[in-house]
Amino acid sequence: MSDFSHSLSASSSALRAQAARLRHVSENISNADTPGYRRKTVPFEMHQQEGVDMVAAGRVKLDRRALSRIYDPSHPMADDTGHYRGSNVDLMIEIADAREAQRSYEANLKMFDQTRQMSASLMDLLRK
Repeated sequence: MSDFSHSLSASSSALRAQAARLRHVSENISNADTPGYRRKTVPFEMHQQEGVDMVAAGRVKLDRRALSRIYDPSHPMADDTGHYRGSNVDLMIEIADAREAQRSYEANLKMFDQTRQMSASLMDLLRK
């Protein structure tokens, strides 16, 4: 496997991992107001494949922080005190995670594109 292939494999694995992260962040944001919803997190795992360091999204984990208690006596899930359990999603954290994942995705995409362009330039030079 050439250095170009190694670079393309590493960057494409990182693209897949960041895409998985973005998918779970968007699920968290869309369920921020869902009663009883727990925030999902995705750890990254490093492994080697054919001598190339690769990254992959690990198993989804649920945030074990306490669910918020919301006072709304008219809510159908409210208990005798008028409270129900909301979600433990913090929109500020989710937006920050989404930005970080987006920037990392863009950086890996740029690396993938640069490698592809270098490979094409090398092929052009070898043809001459």
